[in-house]
Amino acid sequence: MSQPAHFFREAGLLLTATIPRGVLRVFCAKSRVVKAPNRVLCDLCASLLLKVTSSVIMSRTADYEAKTESLLEPIAAKFNVTIYDVEYLKEGSDYILRAYIDKEGGVSINDCEAVSRALSDILDENDFIADAYILEVSSPGLGRQLKKDKHLKKSIGEEVEIKTYKPLAVSGLKPAKEFSGTLKSFDSEKIIIETEDNEIEDKEMIFNRGDIATVRLKFEFKN
Repeated sequence: MSQPAHFFREAGLLLTATIPRGVLRVFCAKSRVVKAPNRVLCDLCASLLLKVTSSVIMSRTADYEAKTESLLEPIAAKFNVTIYDVEYLKEGSDYILRAYIDKEGGVSINDCEAVSRALSDILDENDFIADAYILEVSSPGLGRQLKKDKHLKKSIGEEVEIKTYKPLAVSGLKPAKEFSGTLKSFDSEKIIIETEDNEIEDKEMIFNRGDIATVRLKFEFKN
């Protein structure tokens, strides 16, 4: 089944992208022909191709993740686990559909195997993912990534590690891409942590969420 078309208008031109069975095709309004992305587009449409591709992939990914999580909910309830996260991504040449499950005291290999078998069966029945993919079910781990607001809310007061896309000068420190501290608060625009470093005068570090690549719980091995 084809994914919904994505439309972009600029300078009076229309660029349309669809993904029939996972193959991106682009309609160039200026030349009035359908082209694959490896064909030459007119200059204006070519400048929009990156926007189209990114939007289509993000929309498809979000759709796959949402549908998978919906199918996983009754399975998680049956096996007494909770859904931590679902992600669909490409690693190397492989597409991965990864479900993270959790429960009080931690999940076991048997929990992951049972959920994986049940989820695999129902995904085969629904068959809404166009790509060939690998299904993985696992624990989020001790140094779990805090991707969603529900993860951040549950981790208030915990030690976290923040990595940014580019070096930032925060609280008078030299520009860096890695920071750690206690998660104090967050909203739709920023995340605030507090450091215990005595050499830093301003203990509160404020980050724009758009600058953050990852936030993880800080995990240190103890001897």
